[in-house]
Amino acid sequence: MASAISKWLVDPTRNPLARLHMKTIGNRLKKYGLRHDDLYDPMYELDVKEALNRLPREIVDARNQRLKRAMDLSMKHDYLPADLQAMQTPFRTYLQEMLALVKRENAEREALGALPLYQRTLP
Repeated sequence: MASAISKWLVDPTRNPLARLHMKTIGNRLKKYGLRHDDLYDPMYELDVKEALNRLPREIVDARNQRLKRAMDLSMKHDYLPADLQAMQTPFRTYLQEMLALVKRENAEREALGALPLYQRTLP
């Protein structure tokens, strides 16, 4: 029962509040030219770092450019021009598949009783 309710809460096709939230987040990301996957921090989660290392160099370079542009716009207290905002695709993913693969590999490694590839505690 709780699982069904939680699925309904986060599904934008069924819950109008989730749809409104997704639209709001999309508009904010478009203002800076970011994608939702750009918000994952490789310094915080090592699985994200590993997934980014496995992606092609062009994709990682494009991600870094978007992040630099967003920081520049933020420091200038400015947004992208409206014509460029219209071209943005904030929910087009590039990281999710690789991140899921890394998480599956780590879960399999843990199920087999092997040591993790990396161990780190956050400060």
